[in-house]
Amino acid sequence: MKLLVLTFYYPPDLSAGSFRIKSIIDALSKYNIDIHVISTLPNRYASFSAEAPDKESYNNLTVERVALPPHASGMLDQAKAFFTYYRAVKKRISDGDYDAVFSTSSRLFTAFLGARIARSKNIPLYLDIRDIFVDTLNDVLPSRLGRLALPVFKIIERYTFNTAKRINLVSPGFDEYFKSRYPDIKYRWFTNGIDDEFLNVSLPTNPRGSKSERVKILYAGNIGEGQGLHTIIPDLAKRLSQVADFQIIGAGGRQRELALESDSLENVTLLPPMKRKELIESYMKADVLFLHLNDYEAFKKVLPSKIFEYAALGKPILAGVGGYAEQFLRENVKNCQVFEPGNATKAAESFDKLELSLAPRDRFVEKYARKRIMKEMAQDIFDFMNENQKYD
Repeated sequence: MKLLVLTFYYPPDLSAGSFRIKSIIDALSKYNIDIHVISTLPNRYASFSAEAPDKESYNNLTVERVALPPHASGMLDQAKAFFTYYRAVKKRISDGDYDAVFSTSSRLFTAFLGARIARSKNIPLYLDIRDIFVDTLNDVLPSRLGRLALPVFKIIERYTFNTAKRINLVSPGFDEYFKSRYPDIKYRWFTNGIDDEFLNVSLPTNPRGSKSERVKILYAGNIGEGQGLHTIIPDLAKRLSQVADFQIIGAGGRQRELALESDSLENVTLLPPMKRKELIESYMKADVLFLHLNDYEAFKKVLPSKIFEYAALGKPILAGVGGYAEQFLRENVKNCQVFEPGNATKAAESFDKLELSLAPRDRFVEKYARKRIMKEMAQDIFDFMNENQKYD
């Protein structure tokens, strides 16, 4: 059997999607199937570049990477990048013979591409959905643009999800949205998890236990509208100026705005994206790990992948999230203080409640080890291919 895998991001690119698909592919490679991955050359951040071959093959795995035109975080640039990928994929698979398509997607369009290919080749489609694109756009698009664009995106969404025979939802918070609209689909819930890099870290034996020295608060990840750092960091940094320093590692569409608003603050430092080894070293030097999502209704359904790597390190966590992510943190992650997104007053109060000590989370780590979760997901994909070999 042969499986076509579509993913916009793949290592050495830096993104939650690339780390996730690499773990899935590693687990799938142990099965007696041929795997053809089509992704892109590293492009997640304009400020980060990494060398990667256009094509590589070993054992039962072939990975092809499409070169994209230079692009930033704007919607127009992203649309151009996707259509370059779309055309390249369609060309490369035109003569290919596949038994199924697996597509992992956060912005809908890689999933849409999977649906187009599945219909054209009359093969089954398994989707891995990491975000609800239409729901998110409903919050972040200006109202006038939203009225024009959303009806089109809703049509694309219906076409895509009604094509799939199985859909995995990365966050259980997505359940109501999908089941109310697409009740006949078979669903799975394989979440994100903790990669081995974070499981093999040696935790400090003498962590600090008080706020007598300045506290190092670290955020690492995308700096976009979804994270809303520009709505919280400047104000919170001012409130904690006497006790804490903030280090922000990443890039994104709101990076410039955050930099401008933080320019006069001596306790805020912005650094570009870095490789995981360097990132983990920065984590270990921090006293508190910071997480934030903008105060939009759509983000009350998500479960950020960052939660898993933060929690694995045993460090105190300060999180501005609501909805399902808030519930998950309160139920599963100790020494974590949650505050209302965008509310610097509540954030400062939550900071004061943190215990600046390590809290090993052994039960959480065991439950959410990525390798275990992806092993189960790979088995489900393999079973899916076997079940649908005679798909008409």
